[in-house]
Amino acid sequence: MDTNILLENGTNELEILEFMLDDNCYGINVAKISEIIPYQPVTPVPNAHPSIEGIFMPRGTMITAINLKNCLQRGSQDDKGLFIITNFNKLDIAFHVDSVAGIHRISWRDIIKPNATVNNADAGVSTGIVKYDNKLVIILDFEKIVSDIAPETGLRVEEIKELGERERSDVPILMAEDSALLNKLISDSLREAGYVNLIDCVNGQEAWDFIEKAAAEGNIRDKVRCVITDIEMPIMDGHRLTKLIKSTDSTKDVPVVIFSSLVNEEMRRKGEQLGANAQLSKPEIGNLVKIIDDLVAKF
Repeated sequence: MDTNILLENGTNELEILEFMLDDNCYGINVAKISEIIPYQPVTPVPNAHPSIEGIFMPRGTMITAINLKNCLQRGSQDDKGLFIITNFNKLDIAFHVDSVAGIHRISWRDIIKPNATVNNADAGVSTGIVKYDNKLVIILDFEKIVSDIAPETGLRVEEIKELGERERSDVPILMAEDSALLNKLISDSLREAGYVNLIDCVNGQEAWDFIEKAAAEGNIRDKVRCVITDIEMPIMDGHRLTKLIKSTDSTKDVPVVIFSSLVNEEMRRKGEQLGANAQLSKPEIGNLVKIIDDLVAKF
């Protein structure tokens, strides 16, 4: 199956790979996928997390294999099925699934954000739900699944403490991040780094509405001095938000930092074409602060 589908930049579309665990339908953003291969034997790792099946080395690259059914508390998988090999947050991870159903191109506006009965900031592993062919496909939060297994792979908030004592700054920074947990972690980190004037938005549309209103009032620099945006967000994604900011005369000088688990070589090229001032993967919170320091000093 071809997972190298290229989308035009900033169209607010994505490709979802639908896969199966038993009779349940789940989804993953194709941008996270390196390849899909038949299951192959793995080497168990002593004292590893129960959801880690082991490691293997296709084409010389060591990859950790995760038993997705175990993560979702749906039992354990046998030695069949497929490995979806992913790359995000600079990690190569294989997820063991039963089968693949197909790839669907959708708009971020088609993704339904789970409510608190389905998801919560601490325990939920769904980022959205899509209705396709009269069935519901649950898009899983693979970053949270991995960080729950190995917390050291997540946001490295301890890097902020290494920056030492810093002065407080009322420079207005707008942040677009749909994950309540990540929003809080990033906000807390920025406040500890001295940035106390934060505007929190849950998706690109909410962020753009705020920016557009500030620009119409003629004081964009007083209202927004820097934008930090995730890529994957319902309603409007970070690439579409970046395109709108950088293609609008009244907002094009506002610095935009893409802060996402999806920042790899291909996605970095897309971000550069859209005009992003900087792009970082989510573990790099310390570098994020340093880049913000530099950008707000120039704008």
